[in-house]
Amino acid sequence: MDSHLVVDEKNELQELRPSRPPQPAGLRIAAKIISYIFHPLFIPVYIAVFLVNIQPYLYSGMDPLERWIMLPRFVVMYTIFPLISTLLLKGLNFIGSIHLKTQRDRIIPYIICMVYYFGIWYFIKKGNAVPPFFITLTLAIFLACIAGFFANIFMKVSMHAIAAGLMSAFIILVGLNQDFDFGIYISIAVFLTGIICTARFIDSDHWPLEIYGGLLIGIVSLLLAAKFS
Repeated sequence: MDSHLVVDEKNELQELRPSRPPQPAGLRIAAKIISYIFHPLFIPVYIAVFLVNIQPYLYSGMDPLERWIMLPRFVVMYTIFPLISTLLLKGLNFIGSIHLKTQRDRIIPYIICMVYYFGIWYFIKKGNAVPPFFITLTLAIFLACIAGFFANIFMKVSMHAIAAGLMSAFIILVGLNQDFDFGIYISIAVFLTGIICTARFIDSDHWPLEIYGGLLIGIVSLLLAAKFS
């Protein structure tokens, strides 16, 4: 189960992970599609779309322009900037693959994303009449990035699982603070979390501890953000 570092024929340090039994081609294709659709770069944007379009009453007292600027902010800070940064790192040969297949490849992207995630949390927190759910969400993502960075020292924790765990915990938190039946949204979030994690078992070289550890990081980060935001 454990990965370890070896020196290859070019005297370069490489991470060696034990192989896993191959899965049927159809399952691998389906898992790969799910992994792309629910990539960690997209999940914060999906949550923002949910809040902006499905829960509009949360925005009473908020400037309408500020409300609609929120979604582009999420797209830029959580998707575009991290993606461009990863492509630049690959172009400069700081990482071996844009898919961040090794723990070493993930170190610099984690640090860069910490800067982005802290920035959006700070500016949203300082905004005028911003719904507290957005502040909690952005803080949780920042905390999850920090936790993922430190967990990466010991194992290649699943970023997909971190994002999925945070998503489910956030939707449950919102549901617990509403006066109407929120069960359908909670059920969908939990179902998607199961689908995402199953896809990562099939389409990646992650081991169970790395998946479950990611889920735990996402959930705990959201709970801490809810307590301190």
